[in-house]
Amino acid sequence: MSDAQAARTTDPSGLVADLEAARDARDDAREAVADVGKARLRDLRDALDGLERLFDQYEADATGTGDFKSYIDFQDDLVAFVEGLDDDLPERDAFESLLDLFKKRRLSESDFAEARDRLADARALAGRLDDLDDARAAYADARTRAEARADEYAEEVEQLERLQRLGDADLDAPVETLRDPIEAYDERVRAAFQSFRESAPARDVLGFVETTQSYPLVGFDPVPEDLADFVAEHDAGDEPLPQLLEYADYSPSKLDHYVAEPRALKRAVGGNRTYLDRLTADPLTVGWPPAPADDLRYRLDELVSVVDRFAGDDALAALHEVRQRVRDDDYQRLRTAAVAEHELTDAEKQRIEAGVESDLEAAREAERELRDALDRL
Repeated sequence: MSDAQAARTTDPSGLVADLEAARDARDDAREAVADVGKARLRDLRDALDGLERLFDQYEADATGTGDFKSYIDFQDDLVAFVEGLDDDLPERDAFESLLDLFKKRRLSESDFAEARDRLADARALAGRLDDLDDARAAYADARTRAEARADEYAEEVEQLERLQRLGDADLDAPVETLRDPIEAYDERVRAAFQSFRESAPARDVLGFVETTQSYPLVGFDPVPEDLADFVAEHDAGDEPLPQLLEYADYSPSKLDHYVAEPRALKRAVGGNRTYLDRLTADPLTVGWPPAPADDLRYRLDELVSVVDRFAGDDALAALHEVRQRVRDDDYQRLRTAAVAEHELTDAEKQRIEAGVESDLEAAREAERELRDALDRL
């Protein structure tokens, strides 16, 4: 592909021109079929296919000094075939002309070649159906390419808007006034949950996780059903999770000295080790940089209800402080500065310094051009 061709496949104007040309070609092909009629063209195609099968059946045996019976059978079948065609069939005269062409004492390969030549116009006419299929496919492909490029421009617009937004960040803002309470809370809730996980009965820990399913913004994965049933119904559920995981590594004979149903424990606990290993305080933390205020406010409301079920006053106090900071008027300014500080790469910082406004407007205009063309064509 040449550089010019490559540019055309990605340039909005080139894609729009391709789409318009494909639309026009599809409409022309559709009109060409409509001029004759789709049903009549299908009948013509079927007739051509049927005749070609007849030729394939007899051509080798009925030519030259071949089998005389094949010659006679071919003559009879050809007459029956042509006479059976609809009177309204396009190019029917070309089929009828074959009766005279093959009405001779001896047939040769050139007679069959001549017959196929006489049907060239009929094949071209029937080919309008394939032309329409091809034109429709080309139009669909042109739309797909235009839609894909429009999506790429939309993604570029989103990225440039992000850079523009972060470029306006106050990098001198005191982000530590936001980071310190968040880090304090995250540290305390991790420690509290770790203590809860290691010391509380497994039944209580997993019961707590099941309770959080009523708080979708907290985000714990549901407890596997077989594990929940085991800790609820067996005395081993009184043991802490680390103890159950240790038991799951024991042999059945050794484990028989510690629990009433060792095989049930190995199935329920050992079979869900990956889930239990991943059961951490992550769904309870805020993280850095924090989420937008509109999202985080609702999540913090849920966290207050959830964390209160297992954590001490120090973790709850830190959580309430974070909750208050998110409600402060300067939260968005501090968060934007935090995101800029945390996320921007050196290349992105250089691009911001060079200015993204012209690139952003160009990307918006390119997307608009393609979307408009897709709506119009």
